[in-house]
Amino acid sequence: MSSKIRVLVIDDSALVRKMLTAMLSSDPGIEVVGTAADPLIAREKIRELNPDVLTLDVEMPHMDGVTFLDHLMRLRPMPVVMVSTLTGDGAEITLRALEIGAVDFVSKPGTDLTGRFDAYSDEIIAKVKSAARSKPRMRASVAAVVAKLSPDAILPPPDNRRLLPAAGTVIAIGSSAGGTEAVRVLLSAMPPDAPPVVITQHIPAQFSGPWAARLDAASPMRVAEARDGQAILPGHAYVAPGGVHLLVVRDGARYICRLHDGPPVSRHKPSVDVLFRSVARAVGKGAIGVICTGMGDDGSQGLLEMREAGAHTIGQDEATCVVWGMPHAAMLAGSVVEELPLEAIAPRLVALSCAARRT
Repeated sequence: MSSKIRVLVIDDSALVRKMLTAMLSSDPGIEVVGTAADPLIAREKIRELNPDVLTLDVEMPHMDGVTFLDHLMRLRPMPVVMVSTLTGDGAEITLRALEIGAVDFVSKPGTDLTGRFDAYSDEIIAKVKSAARSKPRMRASVAAVVAKLSPDAILPPPDNRRLLPAAGTVIAIGSSAGGTEAVRVLLSAMPPDAPPVVITQHIPAQFSGPWAARLDAASPMRVAEARDGQAILPGHAYVAPGGVHLLVVRDGARYICRLHDGPPVSRHKPSVDVLFRSVARAVGKGAIGVICTGMGDDGSQGLLEMREAGAHTIGQDEATCVVWGMPHAAMLAGSVVEELPLEAIAPRLVALSCAARRT
């Protein structure tokens, strides 16, 4: 029988520490081995207790959570789930924490903490369990990792020529836990004239806009939240707004974004399955699908539909995933044509697109 996941709760609020401890301890697979009111106390308790996972608040005395996380990921990388408020400032800080190396985050309510926090119990438990299985990675240097790739990692093998998409390529990407950083790495290595990219990441509505802005600053492509009816153009990437599904539909000779406020699909909204299925139907063999790091199985069936429609499909490999859940589920479903390390995906997309233009 496997041992329990050992968790250290770090938060300056005694009430939050108490509530998180009770929530996590309610699961038989989790043991809260300690709590800390600030990073200085947490530093000593990490040495003393050797926890498997940390939950980490953002705003704390003596040292803020992001600064502490930065030190931690450089000196002793370990799984961290951020606990932050759903505000504009909270979103920017949390996204910075994910860039540094936090596995995931949980958004706590800004008001009526005792009345609303219990609703987050299942999410917190699931994310802590997922974090315990994760492989935290420090922020990647895109230029450095791409320079190390061999030509075989990016050039399409001859036996894949029949799978190459036709001209008018659309690239669809789906991700979840660890995905905010994975997508940054991927888009940072894409050229400014790359085929259009549509992205569904599991993210709250308050976070998707700031995340798209950060991607735009990091990528040669133009990146923004998708708008309903917006034309899908080369050199642009479109992020699904949090809380609504993003679809690609054909409008005459062009493709457009369609936003749909329907129920969750595969337990998520936005759902990767929804995006991939729409791309399979609208674009078919002219598409490339990429499923990146994330918890669960969202996207596996939609990616299978893309492959069956003639699209080339790529799964991020286990070694470079923070959480090898979604790509693994897609592999098991037969949805993935090839597995690649994260840093090889963008060069491969470029190679596939160039080969498509030559054929």
